[in-house]
Amino acid sequence: MKKILIIGAGTAGTMMAVHLSRKLNHKEWAITILDKDENHYYQPGYLFIPFGIYTKKDVIRKGAKYIPAGVEYLLAEVEQIIAEQNKIKLKDGREIAYDLLIIATGNNIHPEETQGMVENGWRKDIFDIYTADGADALSKIIPDFRGGKVAIHVAEMPIKCPVAPLEIAFLTDWYFTKKRIRKDVQIDFVTPLAGAFSKPATAKVMGHLLQERGINMVVDFGTERVEQGKLVSYDKRTVEYDLLITTPTNMGDELMARSGLGDDLNYVPTDKHTLQAKAKDNIFALGDATNLPSSKAGSVVHFQSEILMGNILNYIQGKELKESFDGHSNCFIESGYGKAFLIDFNYELDPVEGTYPLPFFGPFSLLRETRLNHIGKLSMKFVYWNILLKGIPIPGISAKMGRAGKIIFEA
Repeated sequence: MKKILIIGAGTAGTMMAVHLSRKLNHKEWAITILDKDENHYYQPGYLFIPFGIYTKKDVIRKGAKYIPAGVEYLLAEVEQIIAEQNKIKLKDGREIAYDLLIIATGNNIHPEETQGMVENGWRKDIFDIYTADGADALSKIIPDFRGGKVAIHVAEMPIKCPVAPLEIAFLTDWYFTKKRIRKDVQIDFVTPLAGAFSKPATAKVMGHLLQERGINMVVDFGTERVEQGKLVSYDKRTVEYDLLITTPTNMGDELMARSGLGDDLNYVPTDKHTLQAKAKDNIFALGDATNLPSSKAGSVVHFQSEILMGNILNYIQGKELKESFDGHSNCFIESGYGKAFLIDFNYELDPVEGTYPLPFFGPFSLLRETRLNHIGKLSMKFVYWNILLKGIPIPGISAKMGRAGKIIFEA
């Protein structure tokens, strides 16, 4: 019997386990998935924890619950992938051979990569919202904040869920407005980008909204170091803060460095259309673990898993892989005050106005702030646990980005 091994039981790994368990003959293929953490996290929910909308318990469940029957689930940490021998070595010394490997190890924050970030107030007046612990720690501090300077900060790109810092900025404005102390709070949005977002149309819309909300935008800020109460850029500009909500450097799993399979940031070099790793033809990767220029967001994993399943079948059958993944991504952008935006884009097409998922009928509006988009954002927690992780198709939503219903001006 041949073996498929999946490293990582987060969103990407779990979705692949579900697809594989349905499509492969279990008499011919054994499927094993492993992870070092028994918990599964609804990461988009971290955003709401600091503001009392969710709690830490709302975003954590046991991962085993979502692994399909017939798939072996191991709690173990991988020491090394030995690609030339088609096997992995675990921390406890055990070795597991495979015929086909799927890397779904995600990425992690590394505050230590920025000089002074850890030493000068980590989890005291410096917080992240990219971990459940970080968001929970901030939730203990922010209710007692009585005024001062708040900096929403991005250390460097790429990052997981690129819209999250914007959402934090908007929710911070909303939260302190609700507490009636907004006039006493200065909010700075500090980014290494030239604008509010990497996509020009979205950057324009988000930039206008930041301005309307009285949020100061500090662009092209390459962070050299963090001092006590101060961000310092390489060109010696400074941003002072009393509370720093930061997105530290994001990197792939250190397993990739130990295995010689990662780039400088430990991301797996991957074909951006087939999702085959460039190191070896029987290794595939998806989700936040890859170096793809697509967004590192949950919707991308959903689309990638469908594409990758087809290419794994092609690989097993000796057929040519299809260059099917177009970089499709969509995400809600929570803007506070019970409203949100929605953007939909891919490698070639930037976010535009229109409707989603149904052309002309929606019900969601693209690149427009609406109450219904906010409802859609909040509904994603239910959708994630009960539909996406279980591999249930959502009518009208395709892995490939559609153009119908979008207002596109051809050059």
